[in-house]
Amino acid sequence: MGRLSRLIAGCAGLTVAVLGALDTRTLDDGAPPEGLLPTPAVALVPAGIALFVQMIPASGGRAHRLRTVLVALLALAAAALATAGASDFPAATAAALLSALIAGAILFRSSDDATKPTPADAPATAEPRDDDAAKPAPADAPVAAATAAAAAPRDQDDFARSLLQSMNEAVMVLDANYRVIDVNRRWRELTGYPDDDVARDPPPLPPPGSGGDWTIPRADGTAVPVLATMAAIPDAAGATLGYVATCVDIADRKHAEDALTEHAAELERGNAQLAAALAFKNDLTSMLTHDVAQPISSIASLAELLSADWADLPDDVRLELATKIDKNTRRLVKMMNDLQLLFRLDTGSVTTRRAPVPLLEVVRTVSAAMAGDRGVEIAIDEDLTALADRGHLTVVVENLLKNALTHGSPPVLVRADRYADGVLLVVQDSGPGIPDDVLPGIFGRFIRGAGLGLFIVRHLVEANGGSVRYEHTTPQGARLVVTLERAPA
Repeated sequence: MGRLSRLIAGCAGLTVAVLGALDTRTLDDGAPPEGLLPTPAVALVPAGIALFVQMIPASGGRAHRLRTVLVALLALAAAALATAGASDFPAATAAALLSALIAGAILFRSSDDATKPTPADAPATAEPRDDDAAKPAPADAPVAAATAAAAAPRDQDDFARSLLQSMNEAVMVLDANYRVIDVNRRWRELTGYPDDDVARDPPPLPPPGSGGDWTIPRADGTAVPVLATMAAIPDAAGATLGYVATCVDIADRKHAEDALTEHAAELERGNAQLAAALAFKNDLTSMLTHDVAQPISSIASLAELLSADWADLPDDVRLELATKIDKNTRRLVKMMNDLQLLFRLDTGSVTTRRAPVPLLEVVRTVSAAMAGDRGVEIAIDEDLTALADRGHLTVVVENLLKNALTHGSPPVLVRADRYADGVLLVVQDSGPGIPDDVLPGIFGRFIRGAGLGLFIVRHLVEANGGSVRYEHTTPQGARLVVTLERAPA
């Protein structure tokens, strides 16, 4: 509409200016043409020009002001010409009135346009006008202002709640007294509590300002591993308003760590088994090259001598050589039996069938077979029984007596005593005892020159639920004490 009004004003102004110029023409004798206005109509020329100038747009504030001043000057000029050149009062009056109306319209138009900001001069924010300030505020303005002020905190609360519920971490908000204010969706999923159940008492959490691996109890009684952090919420003065606990589920990570730990443990067990197998191989090689090789070499030498000089040897020498061969053969057979038992112990294939066994009967039988009751003293009650595998107990007594007779000195005392719910079987010799440097490995698998006796004793006693230990005696000797469970009466 602005462009159209300016176009109409410009066309009207141009027409008026042309008509005014034509009406001012005079004859040679100075009289105006018939039917035309008198000379004061020349005032229409500046008035028309003023209207035409209005058509020209003014894009800036300074251009707009210059245009307004020019239009006003042209309007005043039109009025002055209309009054000054009038020879006929009615005509002059009409021209003056017309010029005044045109000038007033132009000034009104210019002033109206001046109040409208142009696009270039328009401020980013409209300034309040005086007439707007004078207008009274609507009656519901206080209510609207109060509603807007109350809506702002509600919007902030809704935003904070939406943000809390959208977090992927489990979050619990507590007040300064560690009472639960709110939890988010992820916390409920992690702990298994329903939406309408918020525990007032929080689960055990790390202290404020710290964090690390933690466990959170679930509603079903189980626990879930989490990476937990606890942070204090300070106010403007630095006082604690509350706390925020954040938990991240690390159950998958824990499962992976446990699987990795178990795999590492399996590798360590495998390495330990390999190391044990290697040690067993080395010990077995040492035993075969020393303990087993000795009786085999003795048997071979005696047999060769007996075979080569049989005709020249007297009967008593033949008997002595044969007896030595028999002794070494028995020794070798015993070693092979011990090795077979050792293999069974290492593979865990030794089974135990425990039953009440009379100790006196077993010790007498073994002593008679080994020493013929020579150098062995027995002090055991006839009614004393142990809960053990009879075959295992026989092997234990055989190895203890053999160790005492081989490495100690007679007399050898074998006794048994009751204690609490068990029995003590003691084998004590009168020899020099076991050197201190040998004691740490006395019940080991192989001891140079001692065979497998004490190692087998330890494993068989432990398989029957007992134990074995070594004790020094005064003034000399060695004492081996076996503890077994006593058979019920």
